[in-house]
Amino acid sequence: MQVSRAAAQLDVVLQEWRERRQGEITYLYVHARYEKVREAGQVRDAAVLMATGITPQGERQVLGVSVSLSEHESHWMTFLEELKERGMNGVQLVISDDHEGLGAARRAVLGSVPWQRCHFHLQQNAGAYVPKQDMRMEVAADIRSMLNASDRRSAEEFLQAAIQKYAVSAPRLSAWLDENLSEGFTVFDFPLEHRRSIRTTNSLERINREIRRRTRVVGVFPNEASCLRLISALLMEISEEWQIGKHYCIGKSFDC
Repeated sequence: MQVSRAAAQLDVVLQEWRERRQGEITYLYVHARYEKVREAGQVRDAAVLMATGITPQGERQVLGVSVSLSEHESHWMTFLEELKERGMNGVQLVISDDHEGLGAARRAVLGSVPWQRCHFHLQQNAGAYVPKQDMRMEVAADIRSMLNASDRRSAEEFLQAAIQKYAVSAPRLSAWLDENLSEGFTVFDFPLEHRRSIRTTNSLERINREIRRRTRVVGVFPNEASCLRLISALLMEISEEWQIGKHYCIGKSFDC
């Protein structure tokens, strides 16, 4: 009984934190991970959606979290809509991986806000299209030359050269490069001093490590509510650390 009462009290605190008002966010990072949840006697994968952001003053903020077994697109749509309803505004760039359902939801909710596809995940995704093991290092180097180019024009030139280079030896890779790599070039439209921090979602890795460390102990959550409770508590703790810590200065244009 005491445990149930404490959990209920904690849920109220966590819900208030999840529903708190937001403000102006320059860069929005969104990410999804999956946790095992028991539902109607079966173990299923529940999507955990998370959002963090950087304000115009260079401050990091944890913006939101949601856990659901629902369809990907509807879950993303609801998640992004709730961020806007809570006051998030001024977003200049969304940074994420190519999560299932996110693209359509992002276009519907955030309209014309540019999207930067995470460079780290782009390089990982390319591996599935490399036909031979001994080609991997060469392909990785070619992709790095595009993503680390000095400007968009140079990146596009490297990309076109790679598309032609692999057209015969690795046609599936060539087609994938043509269809996907330019999604990582949006970063070139933003200030040089910001690019290192906005080209990937690596800033979320510390959060992911903390979540993995705690959820590994649980294994399978008994329901969605217990999963949301644990992850919300972790994110609220991290958010408080960010508020009392140093500003996350990623460029001279921020007044840090």
